Amino acid sequence: MRKKTKRLVFEKVTVLDAAAKGKTIGKAPDGRVIFLTNTVPGDVVDVQTTKKRKAYFEGVATNFHTLSKKRVDPVCQHFGVCGGCKWQDMGYEHQLFYKQKEVENNLKRIGHIELPEVTPILGSKEQYFYRNKMEFSFSDSRWLTLNEIQSDQQIEDRNALGFHIPGMWDKILDIKKCHLQRDPSNAIRLQTKKFAAVNGLTFFNPRNQHGLLRTLMIRTTSIGEVMVMVQFFEDDKEKRELLLNHLTKTFPEITSLLYVINPKQNDTIYDQEIICFSGRDHILEEMEGLKFKINAKSFYQTNSEQAYELYKITRNFADLKGDELVYDLYTGTGTIAQFVSKKAKKVVGIESVPEAILDAKANAERNNIENVDFFVGDMKNVFNEQFIAQNGVPDVIITDPPRDGMHKDVVQQILNIAPNKVVYVSCNSATQARDLELMKDMYKVTKVQPVDMFPQTHHVENVVLLEKKELDE
Repeated sequence: MRKKTKRLVFEKVTVLDAAAKGKTIGKAPDGRVIFLTNTVPGDVVDVQTTKKRKAYFEGVATNFHTLSKKRVDPVCQHFGVCGGCKWQDMGYEHQLFYKQKEVENNLKRIGHIELPEVTPILGSKEQYFYRNKMEFSFSDSRWLTLNEIQSDQQIEDRNALGFHIPGMWDKILDIKKCHLQRDPSNAIRLQTKKFAAVNGLTFFNPRNQHGLLRTLMIRTTSIGEVMVMVQFFEDDKEKRELLLNHLTKTFPEITSLLYVINPKQNDTIYDQEIICFSGRDHILEEMEGLKFKINAKSFYQTNSEQAYELYKITRNFADLKGDELVYDLYTGTGTIAQFVSKKAKKVVGIESVPEAILDAKANAERNNIENVDFFVGDMKNVFNEQFIAQNGVPDVIITDPPRDGMHKDVVQQILNIAPNKVVYVSCNSATQARDLELMKDMYKVTKVQPVDMFPQTHHVENVVLLEKKELDE
């Protein structure tokens, strides 16, 4: 039987800094670091430990002696229970400071990179209601707050439509108002829940694997288009059409109303058939006159306005003159490839998701762009000598990999090709720094630009320009 960890209490701990994954840092009396989940740098708190390790503790603040001057009042009633906006109690200027610090620390400590002067982080104009995609889960046994548990009140309505409690796959917090996606998102979610409850449509139970309604996805675009997708666990045509017809009549602004029947144990949709109930099977986003088709499975940057700023920085870093062959690795639906195409001779995009490449090709055709080619396949397998022989040696490579960064074989292939410039866009500066260290003998980092895509969270994007070193460097 595993020995239970004894919980310790440390009094009047000063919170010193922000750490990775939205946590903060204090010091225990013995000098060990304490990672905290509910404080802001500058707070002075009593801490109860939740984990004890050789080099550090994890804990929560149980009593606040001094509140940090960096604190602000959270705007959301669900803050502290919902894990979506962990930094909502920290002033935005301080959020930006710690995001920039994290990027610089990762590049120096993990990548051992000699940095130029880092350009100040580009903040988001919109600090709330900036997301263009939200996914909500149904549950017939919603998460109860501490006040509800301690009250004598009999709780009969246990249905929820909201977010997973952090770290709990089967516990859903019912959301009254979310401050991340603009209208009509909240109205659609609330009306869906109300109509389902009134009409006896059952909510999903993930433990027992029963119930009709499973998930609700809402996507919006900057030009006012709206996609709604309902995922059903059971195939009940009468009840399904009852709900979908109601949404069609109540929200005529819905451009694309879709559904999925998914009886699997998990709710991922990438292996599922998406069925269009009304409207189009996609919505359109627009950027600099270019239109991009987005379907239910498409990846698109979740902050449209900041995505535009991110792509402009990427294009500026590439500094194309018009005669270059550009490779766009991890191209997704080809947004960056098409965005830079008018400044390039040709752009070649590679992506592993077949549906994304179909969208990329359709987008290029819609935008009358003829100097782009798109290829599908696992990057480490497709991006090889034969591919380069067929498509040409690139002058510039743009790479925007997922959070895990680039496979080491992909990094090695870039080094084999040795283009003059590499523009590396990353949503995880730690894995970006790891990859940059592998490239530092051949490339020099000449520009760094952090971009805040996700206010009220610890997440940060970063764009780096790598230029090939001269032989004598």
